[in-house]
Amino acid sequence: MSNYKLCALCAGEVLAAFAAKSLTPSEYLAACLEQITQFNPKINALAAMDVEGAVLSAEEATQRWQSDTPMGPLDGLPIGVKDLQDTRGLLTTHGSIRARSHVPDGDMPMVARLRAAGAIILAKTNVPEVGAGGNSRNPVWGATGNPFDANLVAGGSSGGSAAALAANLLPLCTGSDTGGSLRMPAALCGIVGYRPSVGVIAHPTRPLGWSGISVLGPMARTIDDLTLMLGVCQGHDWDDPLS
Repeated sequence: MSNYKLCALCAGEVLAAFAAKSLTPSEYLAACLEQITQFNPKINALAAMDVEGAVLSAEEATQRWQSDTPMGPLDGLPIGVKDLQDTRGLLTTHGSIRARSHVPDGDMPMVARLRAAGAIILAKTNVPEVGAGGNSRNPVWGATGNPFDANLVAGGSSGGSAAALAANLLPLCTGSDTGGSLRMPAALCGIVGYRPSVGVIAHPTRPLGWSGISVLGPMARTIDDLTLMLGVCQGHDWDDPLS
């Protein structure tokens, strides 16, 4: 199967191929990296990346799948994390010049759950500056273009995630929503973005205090993939009394 066709597979199909030993996480990551190299310069969906760490993680996941001991339901699957969400050891800028050198010491709870399920945090996805706006453009990383026409917007604030999914750069990405930030990019890019109820995914760093207006949510290319990701992300956290 060509790398292009591999990257077009949904997450569930990729994981089934890992389990059947017809595809390894290392092979799949290599296909994604080739797709990213070819198409990300055209749409600018991905911001900071940890390629070296992802390669090592994929090699470890490959060994686990070969011995039928995956660490979780997403083991070996590379994903994108919205650049408003802290990722341990990976640049998290919020699209702001003031945070362009910020490397968090830890993951936010949703990211930690994805990582514990075996997901490989390969890249951050582009956002408007501090997440404010319906166009994913900022002074640190520039503007994200729509994969169907790079002269058009991909929406915001989860525009980088939506564009990365639509361009088959990654199989799953995270998002968040205060006033349409999951839903509008999903609609503009033809993917699935889900705004869950306020207590479903713990969000200890809600930008508007303990208001339920801001939520975290999954983004994918299919409902089945979105449901798989939501099952990993959901759950209570003591630092979020609304969860």
